Amino acid sequence: MSNTPKALTIAGSDSGGGAGIQADLKTFQELGAYGMSVITAVTAQNTKGVQNIHAIPVEMVVDQLKSIADDLRPEALKTGMLFSAEIIEAVSSLIQEYKWTNVVVDPVMIAKGGAELLKKDAIEALKKHLLPIADILTPNIPEAEQLTGRKIEDKQGREDAAKFLHGLGAKQIVIKGGHLPHENEPVDLYYDGEQLIEFEGKRIETSQTHGTGCTFAAAITAELAVGKSPIEAVETAKAFIQEAISVPLHLGSGHGPTNHWAYRRKYQ
Repeated sequence: MSNTPKALTIAGSDSGGGAGIQADLKTFQELGAYGMSVITAVTAQNTKGVQNIHAIPVEMVVDQLKSIADDLRPEALKTGMLFSAEIIEAVSSLIQEYKWTNVVVDPVMIAKGGAELLKKDAIEALKKHLLPIADILTPNIPEAEQLTGRKIEDKQGREDAAKFLHGLGAKQIVIKGGHLPHENEPVDLYYDGEQLIEFEGKRIETSQTHGTGCTFAAAITAELAVGKSPIEAVETAKAFIQEAISVPLHLGSGHGPTNHWAYRRKYQ
């Protein structure tokens, strides 16, 4: 029996390769986890934006999950773009049925170019069905504001939001700080119901940030799959995404993708 760690991503496909399923699988590979996928939607997308979205029928999403459960139980998994309430409810139900652990929820709502990636009526389904089974929830500031219904403008606002989201059932929360431009450096806040930990980074002025949220959550997932603790996983993910942004690929004419091999080339 193989002891190779397996990581699963349940998310949408990005034809441009910078975010979604493609970013997740690249990140899993870079951090030593065997990557598997359940595709929830197909997007026509590039660095300039999202041109079209086609949701996968919920029955097909369920069948993909069943195939994974039948043969390739993951050591960790992440959810990304789930798009609709029906898909959220189906995915949440099966994660519980299969008793999968190390569940990382990246509440993908809006693309870099502004396209809506989660239907408005699906936000309540996400809060009701997915947050209570999340081991780690990784919203950025706009996503945390959507989930809490509160404006977040400073450190105290982040802390209050983290505690609110913990109250909705998520065991651990990482609120990413990159969307607070008035802060000199981006600070990610970790909260597990007891301790608040800040992970500091270096702000880089660049448009090469497509897929940062997906990549960050995928890095946490891969690290959990290989046996790291949640705090160790977040610490590595922070370093991974910092390098991915710091060494840009300069692809496309819009929000370019991050560099998924930069971390390995520096640290491994």
